[in-house]
Amino acid sequence: MKYTPIDRNLFIKNRKKFVAEMKKNSIAVFNSNDIYPISADSTLPFAQHRDIFYLSGVDQEESILLLFPDAPYEHQREILFLKETSELIAIWEGEKLTKEKAFETSGIKTVIWLQDFPKTLKELMSFADTIYINTNEHYRATIETETREARFVKWWKEQYPAHQVAKSNPILQRLRSVKEQVELDLIQHACNITEKGFRRILPFVKPGVTEYEIEAEFMHEFLRNRSKGFAYTPIIASGNNANVLHYIENNQECKAGDLILFDVAAEYANYSSDMSRTIPVSGRYTERQKNVYNAVNRVKEEAQKMLIPGTDWKQYHEEVGKIMTSELLGLGLLDKADVQNEDPAWPAYKKYFMHGTSHHMGLDTHDYGILTEPMQANMVFTVEPGIYIPAEGFGIRLEDNLVIQESGAPLNLMANIPILLEEIEDLMNS
Repeated sequence: MKYTPIDRNLFIKNRKKFVAEMKKNSIAVFNSNDIYPISADSTLPFAQHRDIFYLSGVDQEESILLLFPDAPYEHQREILFLKETSELIAIWEGEKLTKEKAFETSGIKTVIWLQDFPKTLKELMSFADTIYINTNEHYRATIETETREARFVKWWKEQYPAHQVAKSNPILQRLRSVKEQVELDLIQHACNITEKGFRRILPFVKPGVTEYEIEAEFMHEFLRNRSKGFAYTPIIASGNNANVLHYIENNQECKAGDLILFDVAAEYANYSSDMSRTIPVSGRYTERQKNVYNAVNRVKEEAQKMLIPGTDWKQYHEEVGKIMTSELLGLGLLDKADVQNEDPAWPAYKKYFMHGTSHHMGLDTHDYGILTEPMQANMVFTVEPGIYIPAEGFGIRLEDNLVIQESGAPLNLMANIPILLEEIEDLMNS
């Protein structure tokens, strides 16, 4: 890992919160992700399953966490299973976690080599009534690949059909959505790296530069600041490309007079940031671009005021829609007849602003969180309104990451990233 070690007390606290929600005489099991093959002997870079990381800090493949708070003996209540390391593995693949290093990372005293997992589980299952399985129930998830977790669930059901089954995910949805201060600091660090990347590209952009050259500048800055790189596939969309919401080709030349919409951000220690900005290729916005840009920024500023404890996510988006409608009327993109005759299921403003305004953020860019429950302090949300006008050849999106506070305005983790168009023009022309 490139990141500096995280205080293991975070993971100790996370486990305590999770086991407090478990049923009596139950076991919970969490598996690491696979290393996914490409072809021949090539693989994708390893990315740890966020749940086992959240509960242990272990950032290594072929790892299993077992929690059994009612186990008869204390040493059985938290167990970490790791692939046995060796000098040969160290030479070919690099250093893996030893039992001592695993304890330093996680605070888990009982560390057992992975080959002994079936035998250990069999012993413990005789004392347990229920097992918690960790299925992915995120509202955006589409899973077509069988994961290590899914293979374990199939194997466990064959081996232990008489035990009851419970779900880890609803517990984790609630726990992970409310951040500890250490987590907020890690997200802030990711935002700070993103700021460095954005400031790097502002004087770099000019007519004739390509989207992929800009992507390379971001990646350079992220890597040199101990990030693995992008928190998600970057969007660097010049001109009309900005009207494709998930444009990721990043292969076009940036032309004079056009805007570039960035949806680009760094990760740090597996925690995400998520930024959108829109800048002029030539270093100056036209009057029309300024008017639309300022309208988007006003919607953003009004929306973020509503990120307070108790806010209902659905009602929040309805209110943002009203604010956006007013701005689109002012820009002449909508008229009163459009609003009066709109379909309530797809309001008129959706023609120009078709996505949501906010989502949870944390270990995942679209992080865990139950959207039917009120917002709480220490939840982190994006705020990302946009206006997309294919007929005029540009789209504008602005996005920051905000922490809900116990009282008062939310804390903007991206407050230092330039967003006012005058500041962006100054930095591009300095």
